[in-house]
Amino acid sequence: MDRTLTRGGSYSPWLLFWAWHEAPWRLALLPLSLLAGAAYLLKLVSRGRLKEINHYLLMGAESDPARVEVCAENFAEQVMLPRAFADARLRVAAEQAEGRRVVLATASYGFYVSAIARRFGIADVVATGSKRNAAGAILSKLCGENCYGEAKRRMVDAWLLHEAIDAGAADIRFFSDHHSDAPMFALAGEGIAVNPTRKLAAMAAARGWRIEYWR
Repeated sequence: MDRTLTRGGSYSPWLLFWAWHEAPWRLALLPLSLLAGAAYLLKLVSRGRLKEINHYLLMGAESDPARVEVCAENFAEQVMLPRAFADARLRVAAEQAEGRRVVLATASYGFYVSAIARRFGIADVVATGSKRNAAGAILSKLCGENCYGEAKRRMVDAWLLHEAIDAGAADIRFFSDHHSDAPMFALAGEGIAVNPTRKLAAMAAARGWRIEYWR
């Protein structure tokens, strides 16, 4: 999703949007978030653990799902929709017109991704999940894996199994901007590199994948 369907990422903008609208005092914790980012760059914490730390700092240990849903709708409309690539929206519509089932697979949090996906007309989402407590509150702990790299492939495989779709027989077309999605490109019969990183552009050239630039 990030940088494929939209200009720029959604993870940091979401956390800032939530904090600004729901608990502005949490913005004072941004220096701690930067320290956590440095720890990730030094490989002291994993990408998934970094998400948990930033979630805790800027959203708190638990969040009311009703408030999150309202905030997610506002975030999708006010922040992400203006960043949507027009070419991406046209391509999603074209894929659906061909009779294809479009699935959004992303490392972004599922609790706000669905609101963005709906604005592209996408109903199916595979995303990073968050744990819930007994009362249903969204916790700052991941539920399962961070949907990134090899984990994204495993989560998509699980989704295909749940939907009774035979990956070997299905005509899968995969779009991404990032080389970390190499496992997903391996699953697809047709890979398309969109606004690719330099590394993905080299992979696409070597393997004969089409390269497209969406604006």
